[in-house]
Amino acid sequence: MSNKAQLDPKAFQGIVDGKEVRLYSLSNKQGAEAHFINQGAKLVSLIVPSRSGWTDVVIGHDSLQEYLDSEEAYFGAICGRYANRVAKGSFSLDGESYQLPINNGPNALHGGLKGFNAVIWDAEQTATNRIAFRYVAADGEEGYPGELHVEVVYTLTEENELTIEYRATTSKPTILNLTNHSYFNLSGDGDASVHDHSLQIDAQEYLPTDETAIPYGAPAAVEGTPMDFREPHLVGERIDTAWDQLVWARGYDHTYILDKPLGKLGRAARCSSPKTGIVMEVYTDQPGVQLYTGNWMSGNMRGKHGHRYPARAALCLETQHYPDSPNRPEYPSTRLDPGQEFRSTTAFRFTVEG
Repeated sequence: MSNKAQLDPKAFQGIVDGKEVRLYSLSNKQGAEAHFINQGAKLVSLIVPSRSGWTDVVIGHDSLQEYLDSEEAYFGAICGRYANRVAKGSFSLDGESYQLPINNGPNALHGGLKGFNAVIWDAEQTATNRIAFRYVAADGEEGYPGELHVEVVYTLTEENELTIEYRATTSKPTILNLTNHSYFNLSGDGDASVHDHSLQIDAQEYLPTDETAIPYGAPAAVEGTPMDFREPHLVGERIDTAWDQLVWARGYDHTYILDKPLGKLGRAARCSSPKTGIVMEVYTDQPGVQLYTGNWMSGNMRGKHGHRYPARAALCLETQHYPDSPNRPEYPSTRLDPGQEFRSTTAFRFTVEG
């Protein structure tokens, strides 16, 4: 296949935790490409059609070492065992209390000190456009109960759609919330800001949070607030409003409660760039999507091809369950029991307008 991403496969080779890491590449007949490493099952590059030819729409790094050293541990990664936050890192199941590592203010974030984003997955490329990543998390790993078997399958379809299929089983009752944490800039890797992106989110409600990004509990209507993306708005249009939700997070970092039926595949969001004409639509069967506008990126770290990533140089649309669900019985359950199989699908569809 061609290498439109201009990545050096040798730069991604190495041994981490006694396991081999390497770069894997997918392509379709249209010429789109997706590149991954099995450290964190990370999406390194995603090349899709644009008005001018081809554009890499995710940010990341040029080498394995840069990923290991990165200020941003979640570029393109699978996050788990519990993506997003658990208040004070504590929860209980069947009367037993569990304590997770605290790694985000007073809370647990994205699985812990060494979540799924940092482990080495087994990879099996089953076709030129399809790859499966598998990982077995030990009972008690990062504080979570149960031996968890996880499989994540990425497919690059002929419709220029990247689909992600998640599967998991457990040996004991546990909690589970999986997502992909890709950072998108539809104007291309290295573009300075997503403020000019048009964004629409199919949600009437969102979850307001406290200063530590834990939801208060009850959803709130987006109507009449800067959270309202029911109709398209520019990402930067209201992002600096002097309003506590945006001030505390330095921008958007909130879960939207999707309008579609629970458990059914439906559209979550639509985003587009005026510079490239690229349109990205996100479909999922998960109940929520976390909009994060890269508010804490510093611009200090070196990205692909020498690019720097300042705050808001990319955005994330993380399909998932709600934060702190294990402590919120009114939220959709994130419990997984032995004998059950967790199954979920998310798709990122790319087209060009104009």
